[in-house]
Amino acid sequence: MPYNTLLLDLDDTLYPSTTGIWDLIGYRINLYMQERVGFPPGDVSKIRESLFHKYGTTLRGLQIEYGIDGLDYLDFVHQVPIESLVGPDPDLNRMLSSIPQPKWIFTNASRDHALRVLSTLQVDPIFQGIIDILDIAPYCKPMPEAFHLALEKAGVTEAGSCILVDDTPRNLTTGRQLGMFTIQVGTQTYIDAHAHITSIHDLPAVLPLEFLEV
Repeated sequence: MPYNTLLLDLDDTLYPSTTGIWDLIGYRINLYMQERVGFPPGDVSKIRESLFHKYGTTLRGLQIEYGIDGLDYLDFVHQVPIESLVGPDPDLNRMLSSIPQPKWIFTNASRDHALRVLSTLQVDPIFQGIIDILDIAPYCKPMPEAFHLALEKAGVTEAGSCILVDDTPRNLTTGRQLGMFTIQVGTQTYIDAHAHITSIHDLPAVLPLEFLEV
């Protein structure tokens, strides 16, 4: 089956993890749990880790166990100074533009956050659309149900026709189990991915030949 769609994660994938964006989001998550939910500061890290591993995202865990307002959470945790941490990336623009197949952002973050990142990188016109955490609710990556909803949103009928680019091992595991070709981005190598690149700029070097020939 030829590959005809590219699903790309957003944070720590389209830009390096060294920017600190995700660290600031993590700080805002901890702050939300203290200020809005009422957890003692000393308990936040342990509770957050438990929710993340049990439910896939902290958001989903807080919704299920504590009934929080998801929109309020997403607005609060994504209030980070993206524009001061990343800037326009013309090389990324050229690279992605050279790939003719449809490209979708597939993220556990909010649409507004994704739009800010894409706009700051100046790559937003390249993507067919954004599949955000609300599009896949009540699920989230790495849940297979979230992937099925994402495929439906992208108009894809066969998971095996997709290439998944992500930095998170468990997301890549689900993608591979569904039949996707998986590419991990980042400094750590995950053996369950089909290919590994340290930077998104290296993507063309590991794209399957069948994809390049479409």
